[in-house]
Amino acid sequence: MIELPFRQIHLDFHTSGLIPDIGGEFDPDEFGDTLARAHVNSITCFARCHHGWNYYRSEKHPERVHPHLKCDLLPMQIEACHSRGIRVPAYITVQWDLYTAERHPEWLALDENGCRQGTKPFEAGFYQRLCLNTPYVDFLAEHTAEVAETMDIDGVFFDIVHATPCCCQYCIDDMLEGGMDPADAGQRGSFAQEVLERFQERMFEVVRARKPEAQVFFNSGHVGPGHRRIIDNYSHLELESLPGGAWGYSHFPVAQRYARGLGVDTVSHTGKFHTTWGDFHSFKNPAALEFECLRMLALGSKCEIGDQLHPGGKICAHTYDLVGEAYAKVEAAEPWCDGAEAVVDIGLMTPEEFATDATRGAIPEAIFGAVRMLQEAQHQFDVIDSQSDFSRYRLLVLPDGIVVDDALEGKFGDYLTGGGAILASYRSGLCPEGDRFNLSELGVVYKGEAPYSPDFIVPGELGEGMRDTGHVMYQGGLRVEPAVGVEVLSTVMKPYFNRTWRHFCSHRHTPMEGPAEYPGAVRAGQCIYLMHPVFSLYEQRAPLWCKCLVANAIEMLVPDRTLRAEAPSTAIFTVNEQAEQKRLVVHALHYIPEKRARDLEIIEDIIPLHDVAVSVRVPGEVGGVALVPQGEAIEFEQGAGRVEFVIPVIEGTQMVEIKMT
Repeated sequence: MIELPFRQIHLDFHTSGLIPDIGGEFDPDEFGDTLARAHVNSITCFARCHHGWNYYRSEKHPERVHPHLKCDLLPMQIEACHSRGIRVPAYITVQWDLYTAERHPEWLALDENGCRQGTKPFEAGFYQRLCLNTPYVDFLAEHTAEVAETMDIDGVFFDIVHATPCCCQYCIDDMLEGGMDPADAGQRGSFAQEVLERFQERMFEVVRARKPEAQVFFNSGHVGPGHRRIIDNYSHLELESLPGGAWGYSHFPVAQRYARGLGVDTVSHTGKFHTTWGDFHSFKNPAALEFECLRMLALGSKCEIGDQLHPGGKICAHTYDLVGEAYAKVEAAEPWCDGAEAVVDIGLMTPEEFATDATRGAIPEAIFGAVRMLQEAQHQFDVIDSQSDFSRYRLLVLPDGIVVDDALEGKFGDYLTGGGAILASYRSGLCPEGDRFNLSELGVVYKGEAPYSPDFIVPGELGEGMRDTGHVMYQGGLRVEPAVGVEVLSTVMKPYFNRTWRHFCSHRHTPMEGPAEYPGAVRAGQCIYLMHPVFSLYEQRAPLWCKCLVANAIEMLVPDRTLRAEAPSTAIFTVNEQAEQKRLVVHALHYIPEKRARDLEIIEDIIPLHDVAVSVRVPGEVGGVALVPQGEAIEFEQGAGRVEFVIPVIEGTQMVEIKMT
């Protein structure tokens, strides 16, 4: 497995052919020295951009060299960096290439209406999507081979590589020849996946045949369950997740908690930008960049900060002052992050596996709500899919939409027989047809959709920290019937009537009338089932009572959790193990994203936490506890399989080393 550097830069250089003097101000020594001072040890530089221009003196495709390129930019960047011990993978655009789109419209992907996918004729942008089942791929192979053969690159970052259902003539002809129906959307999707995998296999081989140790990655803007089947085409994973862009602050933990379980090293992208890619001359707040990088370390990822080089090629010293401040802290933390593995209690299954598309927009709300809930409660967890090893987890959480076929039902049965526990909600546990529960261990019988929406849950046995009355559930749940002997934990109250044009009360929903004929939560042995979509509800409106219901259910099933901390829900705690060094490392982070702008969450201030009591389950005798990287020993107490200590102050971040004997 390739071990990635911790402190990387992704240096965008999408540069219009209308701009003169490209690279005219590039100074190799200034470039390399600026990166070295900023603690950078890898930088992805451009071979070809979305405008379609090359940034090296191409012999095979001289017509594609940027018309105003003043120097052999990419080779000069490589030499400047390598002389300072900095790695340089090369960037190659794939499905966005304006030069090709304008000259070969027959290679563009078409939708089911025969229209080009992406940028309209009179819109700004290079987002017309090229099809990977056309002769364009032959050009890409030749171009990639030239880059790998003529320059000392350390890998290739292929960008914009998606399974794209397409109705171009190449795809229609090949589908017909293969006995598929191109008029069927599902079959077009399956064929697009075949095309993607064939493309990735070919490009991976093109690179590795020339650079056997090179890193290779295909970027689609998100890493999820769709990557498991194609992971052999990747040397590592890169998680594009800029909080100032469409991803926000919620996306990264969803993707990384899954990606770290696929058996390859991971690096995660943020940006120096206030917003996202292409935001020239903007600067992220220092506290935000620090948090984003340190959160990557806490979740087992290396760090990569996105920047964009000015067309003149002069590197921005102010940007790398900002980067250097963050990367100095990353470098100091690395000894406690290198080779670390997450210590977890919970496997959180992602409903994304059962979606039809793996794009950011198709990621179900439930997984975002579930990750936020568990993280805010300081639980230690992975995001997993049906192919994961369940035996690693004391509890599986099935949020809102986990479909259970016969094979998965058998795997759950084996897991429960082995002593595991399951918390499921709403439609999780239903068979693929959606008309019965295929997970009998949940102890409920499917009776259809609940007749009232919204209704009101009375927490009952799940009521710790809650009022013993009805709480509105803004989305309708399922009507279920408990099996014989199953314990009802929470009941439901119904409204007078559902809100319609003929029957309504006040501004929103009708208040409670009396008990409903179906339960809100039940327990059958080591399984708890909640009939409402509590995780989707939390993503939409964040009602505290939904989080309390889940927290109390988990407490019933896993009372001896890995970590407890007397800290606000804005604090993030993770526990990692460095087996070789015989130590656990607790990462404590406290940075608060605020919705100060309509479209952005902002982190500006660091608000310290003082005297934070922490308790951690440990596998043996503890030899010492210390604040790191400061190397300051702190007092601790050990007993009943746990170690307890107090962190004097968390000023944004603090790591704690628990040294085992």
